[in-house]
Amino acid sequence: MLHWLLVAGGLIGLGAAFTLAVEKIALLKDPTYVPSCSINPVLSCGSVMNTAQAEVLGFPNPLLGIAAFAVVTAVGAALVAGARLHRWFWLGLQAGVTLGAVFVHWLIFQSLYRIGALCPYCMLVWAVTIPIFWYITLHNLTQRHLPVPAGARRAITVMAGYHAVALTVWFLGVITLIGVRFWSYWSTLV
Repeated sequence: MLHWLLVAGGLIGLGAAFTLAVEKIALLKDPTYVPSCSINPVLSCGSVMNTAQAEVLGFPNPLLGIAAFAVVTAVGAALVAGARLHRWFWLGLQAGVTLGAVFVHWLIFQSLYRIGALCPYCMLVWAVTIPIFWYITLHNLTQRHLPVPAGARRAITVMAGYHAVALTVWFLGVITLIGVRFWSYWSTLV
């Protein structure tokens, strides 16, 4: 299952990051350009793209996404083809997806509480980064690539058995934050 998740999540993330990069280039060429994902005052890529948070390292964030999701897709494809990866590789992948998950959660916070707008393509990146991180972490824990005290083995087994529950709660938490933050806008639509 992990290999197909990496392929599908990697391709979805790659598509979203690529689209964001194309939209950013169009915006750089023409400052009056309205990105295709600018739908209303809340769902507005343009509002997000014009912030400092959209270029954390001095270049557009989607370029990070293109590189990262290409790696995730390639790893997934290698696993589908039957590759057996060494522990050091899994630990490197863990480091990468952990950085990605931390970055995505920072971007969620920035979008909700600093920028005050949501980018639909960015949310697609959030939606694939979280399960990629979760399932790679579970894989590394169950395969003992990550060192864990003997007493925690039972907890890991339970987490692996209820993997979808934890992921569902995680997503519901993010959706709740979005709903609460923009409730004044959402309530005008009903």
